[in-house]
Amino acid sequence: MSDLYTEQIIKRKTPVVDQVKKIVLIALTVAMVIIGLIMPLFLIGAIVLGVISYFMIPRWNLEYEYLYVNGELDIDKIMSKTKRKRVCSLDLSSLELLAPVTSHQMDSYNNNPKIKTLDYSSMDSEHKIYAMILSKEGELKKVLFEPNEVMLNDIKRMAPRKVFFD
Repeated sequence: MSDLYTEQIIKRKTPVVDQVKKIVLIALTVAMVIIGLIMPLFLIGAIVLGVISYFMIPRWNLEYEYLYVNGELDIDKIMSKTKRKRVCSLDLSSLELLAPVTSHQMDSYNNNPKIKTLDYSSMDSEHKIYAMILSKEGELKKVLFEPNEVMLNDIKRMAPRKVFFD
């Protein structure tokens, strides 16, 4: 039997709030440099803001990589195409349901305030976002992501009664 292996990269849409933060941070840094040319004390502030910008701005340029292998889904966060961090590793043996967020199968889960929600989607309203409900030690977890057709079919082969395409 061959392994079921699928990988996919999703670029996350930068929220407006993060875009505004980026513009404000850059504008403040430039303003501090200009003022620092007149009053050298402000150059220290410009250096501090420059360092903050260097570390914060790449965090707002995100991609998610989904890697599905034989019943395990690993999700990595890629920041500015340079840094990679594993955000979660999910064992789909605890899968209760996988369906589009807007489907009727998700109604009882969408209205449940006790479910912890993890969003690893592009946040683009034009894309079809799926929710995966996982149960571990009596605790429910909802994972939002955007699998492609191949990944959905592979997951459906592992849990045919729990995956809905709608």
